[in-house]
Amino acid sequence: MLTMTAPEPTDAETARALEAMRLLEGRPELSQRELSRALGLSLGKTHYVLHALLDKGLVKIQNFRRNDNKLAYSYLLTPKGVKEKLRLTRSFLARKEVEFERLQAMIVQLRAEVRSRSTPASTD
Repeated sequence: MLTMTAPEPTDAETARALEAMRLLEGRPELSQRELSRALGLSLGKTHYVLHALLDKGLVKIQNFRRNDNKLAYSYLLTPKGVKEKLRLTRSFLARKEVEFERLQAMIVQLRAEVRSRSTPASTD
């Protein structure tokens, strides 16, 4: 029997989810529109990211009343969400450190190439 598994999230998707969780942990009262602006994503993409977090049980919604007498939502990290945020942070940081080290090595190499191929300026 063929079983379908969800594809692994891309690095960009993981980064967006992690940044959303970081923002919501500090400011759970953010509206989707405010979260969208903070993430630099469209409102539709933000809705997708937020609902993926809700579906995974990493974030929960709590209703509250705003001053203008309308219901609003607060997005709270669940205990599972706090653990996942920490795991994602460690994993993301490890990948970025490796990437940083590779970039540093490439910069050293490129600087050496530039120095070795530089010709002294002619004095005409």
